[in-house]
Amino acid sequence: MFSFRTLTAEDYDLIIKLWTEGGLSHRPHGRDSREHIAREISEGTAVFVAAYEGEKSVGIVLLTDDGRKGWINRLAVLPEYRRNGIGMALIAEAERRFREKGRMIIGILIEDWNTASFELFKKAGYVVHDDITYLSKRESEEV
Repeated sequence: MFSFRTLTAEDYDLIIKLWTEGGLSHRPHGRDSREHIAREISEGTAVFVAAYEGEKSVGIVLLTDDGRKGWINRLAVLPEYRRNGIGMALIAEAERRFREKGRMIIGILIEDWNTASFELFKKAGYVVHDDITYLSKRESEEV
């Protein structure tokens, strides 16, 4: 069984470790800097949730909320713990937290190369919308 803990700004090194070991890249000089993540946490725009097996952190998910939809971002599980239900457990925990806030829609953006995440979310009941195109405007490559 897994337990979950909401991470704080003091857990920055753990966040980066879980992302890196879980195969996710990060932008340490921009949106993923210590300062930026601390600001997101303090402003309440982001919640970082770690999954634990006993005392060991084995996965992480970043939750954001735009006031209308909940967004599941940056889900990662350590390679040696994959295929043990941790990804599904993190999704279920994210959904539980969003339901508590009254969010009826949960969205996920997955890069096209990430077939493992694509399959995980489809297995969890998420529907692909081929009629939606994602656009963004960035101030720099680090954001």
